[in-house]
Amino acid sequence: MRYALLLHNVEPGPGEIPEEGLEEMERLFQEYADALDRAGVLIAAEVLQFSPATTTVTRRTGEVQIQDGPFAETKEALAGIFVIDVADGDAAIAWAEKCPGATYGSVEVRPAATSYVDGAWTAPSPVERA
Repeated sequence: MRYALLLHNVEPGPGEIPEEGLEEMERLFQEYADALDRAGVLIAAEVLQFSPATTTVTRRTGEVQIQDGPFAETKEALAGIFVIDVADGDAAIAWAEKCPGATYGSVEVRPAATSYVDGAWTAPSPVERA
C-alpha cells in the first residue's frame, strides 16, 4: 500500500544553518533515500522550495483565485515528501522513524486513498486499508 511521508519543519532564515549542517543533512537524506530505494519501497521523493515560492489556486467561490504563498499561515511548512509502497501502516511508521527530518521537524504518515499507477486510478483493496 502506498503512503506519503510528509515532512514538516520550521523554515530557517538565510544563514541560520551553517554550511556544515546543510552538508550533513544532505548526506543523511541521501543515505535515507538510498535505504528506501534498496528496500524497493521508494516511489518518489521531492524536497520542496520554501513557502514563499508557493502559489495557491482555488475555485471555491466559483471563480479562480490565485494567492501567493501557502493557504494557511503556520509555524511549520511542508518541506518535502516521500511516497513509499509498503505492506502496512506499521511499516510506513517504521520508515518515518528513520527519516532525518524527524530530528528537527515532524513526519506525517498518510495512507494513499487512490493512486495513479500505469495510466489508471487504483484504490487499495479493503484488506490493505484495514
